[in-house]
Amino acid sequence: MALSRRTAAFLAAAGLLVIAAIIITVVLVRGAQAPHQPAQGTVVVASAQSKASEAAAEAPDGSPEQAAAQYLSEQPTAVWLTPEGDPADQVGERIAQLAVEAREQSARIAVVVYGLPGRDCGGHSAGGLEADAYAEWTDAIGEALRVAADTSPIVLLEPDSLALAPECGDIAERVEQLSTAIQALSADSTWIYVDGGHSDWLPADRMAELIGQVDQASRAHGGRRIRGFVTNVSNFMVTDDEVAYAHDVAAHLDDLHAIIDTSRNGAGSNGEWCNPRGRLVGDPGGTIGDDVVDTNLWVKPPGESDGECNGGPPAGRWWPAGAVELTRDAVPE
Repeated sequence: MALSRRTAAFLAAAGLLVIAAIIITVVLVRGAQAPHQPAQGTVVVASAQSKASEAAAEAPDGSPEQAAAQYLSEQPTAVWLTPEGDPADQVGERIAQLAVEAREQSARIAVVVYGLPGRDCGGHSAGGLEADAYAEWTDAIGEALRVAADTSPIVLLEPDSLALAPECGDIAERVEQLSTAIQALSADSTWIYVDGGHSDWLPADRMAELIGQVDQASRAHGGRRIRGFVTNVSNFMVTDDEVAYAHDVAAHLDDLHAIIDTSRNGAGSNGEWCNPRGRLVGDPGGTIGDDVVDTNLWVKPPGESDGECNGGPPAGRWWPAGAVELTRDAVPE
């Protein structure tokens, strides 16, 4: 039976509405999906919870210490999660707050997970958790990051843990600990980078061997779970050297990528790693990228001490004089 013109018109209009609804749904779903992998142009959150922000609020008005802290508080920088500062029952709320800030800034969360058993091999940043407590802590972090999936979190997992392992004599233990942490932290929307040392530490083939062990161990839990490795964390090597090193390391691996810490490498390295004098902040995050190096980020927060050396306070504490020195070319006098 033939349809009336009115009925046909009604059905046509209804069909158009259905198609429009489908298109809108697709657009909304795509808009809700996390961005692609980190790349040049990536912006991470500049958190008001940072030690730089606290220092800027507490320093005398108009002082060089306030100017340096204020400048650093405005720079997108990774947030370090430690069990001492963010225990398992509180770290989820910390990440939720970071997610709110990230959405407000149209940025991504970037966190450093730093609580491995035997952390820093007894050095300036010694500490960390026992194995069971570490598993509980990383589970809590992973759960919170999955809730914040729309911010496409970047996780920089346990700096120095792999590059130090040969010296500490605990390679097998480190590989197991890191692969278990990767299982707890991994999600489709989370981009995990393990420790990659730096260009003046382990040879590229040795560093790649260690990274490859963690990659293979974590795959045992079902498919690749890491994006790659991060170099130069808390160090001062110039960017070009780190890019070359990242390419050398990646050449020994199966399609793994790199992030480079440029937070304090503006004047290069003088051979010291613990609060060396005369250093400068480096290029802002998200300014480089190629087929191996996803991008650069500020990973070590400038102004936070490396340890009780060269006049600095304990590791992780805010050091006003250090902040002033690092920003002397960036902050007008």
